[in-house]
Amino acid sequence: MSARRTLTALVTAVATVAALTALPGCAVTRGQSTVGAYIDDVSITTAVKARFVDSMQVDAAAISVETLEGTVMLSGFAKSQTERDAAESIARATKGVRAVRNQLLVRG
Repeated sequence: MSARRTLTALVTAVATVAALTALPGCAVTRGQSTVGAYIDDVSITTAVKARFVDSMQVDAAAISVETLEGTVMLSGFAKSQTERDAAESIARATKGVRAVRNQLLVRG
């Protein structure tokens, strides 16, 4: 298994464990109407982050991903407009994503 795939698997596993550990109280505080909606949002966030790790176009460590009711918000810094656009494109292409709010700032 390549190092990149191992890292992707690790990110996915950690996010899943974190979500399952925090489920009882988070659904209400995050604004979702059900625990299922919270799980869906965590799954989308994890999938977007994993796709960033797999991509050679974006720096996954510099981009924060949050999801609420299927809307993904990207924040952090991109090295160029091309990286910013690539991150948005990757997020939009991820299963379950309804909308993307791209708040990435391009560092000049």
